[in-house]
Amino acid sequence: MRPSTAQGPAGPDTSVGHGAPAGPPGRPRHPASPGVHGPVGGPLSFAAVRPLPADAVRLRPTGLLGAWQERNGAATIPHCLDALETSGALDNLRRLLPPTDPERHGGPYRGFNFADSDVHKTLEALAWEASRTGNGTAGTPAHEETAQRIIALLARVQAPSGYLDSHVQGGAAPFSEPYTDLRWGHELYVLGHLVQAGVARARTTGNDDLLDVAMAWADDVADRLDAGEALFCGHPEVESALVELSRETGDARYLAAARRMLELRGHGRLGSGPFGPAYHQDATPVARATEVTGHAVRQLYLLAGVVDVVLETGDAELLAAAQRLWDDAAGRRTYVTGGMGSRHKDESFGDPYELPPDRAYAESCAGIASIQWAWRMLLATGDGRYADAVEHALHNVVAAAVSLDGTRFFYSNPLQVRDGHDGSDEYQASGRRGWFACACCPPNLARLLASLHTMVATSAADGTVALHLYADADVVLGETRLSVRTGYPWDGDVVLTAAAPLPAIALRVPGWADPAAVRLTVDGVPAPVAVRSGYAEVPAGAREVRLELPLEVRVLRAHPRVDAVRGCVALARGPVVHCFEQVDVDASRPEPGAVVLDDVELDLAHPVTVGPADPELGVGAVLLARGRARGTAPAPLYAAESPDAADPAHPVTLRAVPYAVWGNRGEGPMRVWIPAALPERR
Repeated sequence: MRPSTAQGPAGPDTSVGHGAPAGPPGRPRHPASPGVHGPVGGPLSFAAVRPLPADAVRLRPTGLLGAWQERNGAATIPHCLDALETSGALDNLRRLLPPTDPERHGGPYRGFNFADSDVHKTLEALAWEASRTGNGTAGTPAHEETAQRIIALLARVQAPSGYLDSHVQGGAAPFSEPYTDLRWGHELYVLGHLVQAGVARARTTGNDDLLDVAMAWADDVADRLDAGEALFCGHPEVESALVELSRETGDARYLAAARRMLELRGHGRLGSGPFGPAYHQDATPVARATEVTGHAVRQLYLLAGVVDVVLETGDAELLAAAQRLWDDAAGRRTYVTGGMGSRHKDESFGDPYELPPDRAYAESCAGIASIQWAWRMLLATGDGRYADAVEHALHNVVAAAVSLDGTRFFYSNPLQVRDGHDGSDEYQASGRRGWFACACCPPNLARLLASLHTMVATSAADGTVALHLYADADVVLGETRLSVRTGYPWDGDVVLTAAAPLPAIALRVPGWADPAAVRLTVDGVPAPVAVRSGYAEVPAGAREVRLELPLEVRVLRAHPRVDAVRGCVALARGPVVHCFEQVDVDASRPEPGAVVLDDVELDLAHPVTVGPADPELGVGAVLLARGRARGTAPAPLYAAESPDAADPAHPVTLRAVPYAVWGNRGEGPMRVWIPAALPERR
């Protein structure tokens, strides 16, 4: 890996927000990074653009993203806290207390060996929730007493070396000694989530209690790496965390540790069994990799860490590798919903174009990890296609993973559920679950949603502020307060207003939008739309800017090599992919159940139109179409084709709802890709 010697393109951090929370005396804060940072923040020495301070953006509950955050704070985070007790995650830590301690738990270890990470991710969610609600610097954050109690428990059971893994410390065989099985042990993965939670809490509340716990373990790992130990994890994640810890403290040893882990990986050091080295991201050095492979979440977390290293070192070789792998993932291995990972067996990326809708794994954590990778790619390059990917995954695969009440979740996210599907397996369920044996996804969703506001906007060295996610929001830009109002994604109008002149503004024009149909008005005067790197730029000085995006219905077809959906189409409007559910087919028929969705095809001789809002589902628009049902009569499994055979078709009125809300009205058949009857050519 060859570090670049070029000056970081973004220059010094010029963004302005609220003051950083004051931590205990002696805790280092990086001098070049004022403000309250989000999950990615600090020097970002080689970034093209930088996030605004975490407390500079407030999503309003009147918009979709703000409503998601409200639900997350009111329902999902409390649900996760309750589950930490009922799942045994906290009891696993209490097992490590002295026998005389009244809080000691005497039962067996429960759950997977990385259950501690559920605790850490939930603590991180609490920290970003403090930032979101604005009470991180004034008043007491929600659940603060609970957070302090959990952090105190972590500190009490931490080993003198700093090591903190309840599975290993508790002697749960075969992992009874630290770092004896880096392939499956997940210890450094657990450390990564602990570090990210500690950094988040320090940034948003000014309290370093959890950061102190995390740093004690991170210091031990850094010391071991300095001494020549080949420490890296079979489940990447810690790399991003160590870079963020370096940003937070100004200590370059953590960045060096992350980089050393990348250098160690890819040479087969972890061994294999039952899956090969690619599963653990240990088959090929990342700088030489040409395609994404192996366990999807591990691959995506690794690539997020790679770009974090790029953002602080300017390593051109690593950035080129990340871009090359992005092209492979986005161009050949991503579902139309933004999901990644097509195989259940090893939770992996499949072959190129292997994207079966009914067998899609598309793990919720992979959707989250893809957003983390895309966000870092955006910061490194300023290219709007990465912001498009953030929005696309967020509005589809990630949104679908959480129920409308915020307390039930999908682990995998199929694009089709067949009639008669056995959804008893929690990893291929036809309905959401309240928790999982492997509960990585719910607290991961909680921490992402709590931090959504940190991905709304960025600033560049020349002072240009770019808006990436459109939602009702209030944005602090130094002494200027920017108001963003929109009905997006149901309405394409985005209106920015301010009492004082705005800096230069860059407004994302999504890749799905026809630039010729985009309209821009500045202070009431139509302005030319020149799209550069995915953004329409407005010079400094405006007080009102209106962007109008065309939300036309798009009928999508897959690449011809995606055999599983050949002859099918999917419907999208703006960033929102839609799906068909049996419940809507039943509602359109005089005899519910007489027509099964599996037998329906879309009739493209009739236009697909935009229907009204559905308050029950919380969506601002649905799609209406015409279809026909075939094969409703009993038929042999296979039959010789006959051009004269009768094939009666029954007309069906179809209603497509956003994929994000499927499964909230009960279980039953669902499909994103639907067979299409093409209009006759004349």
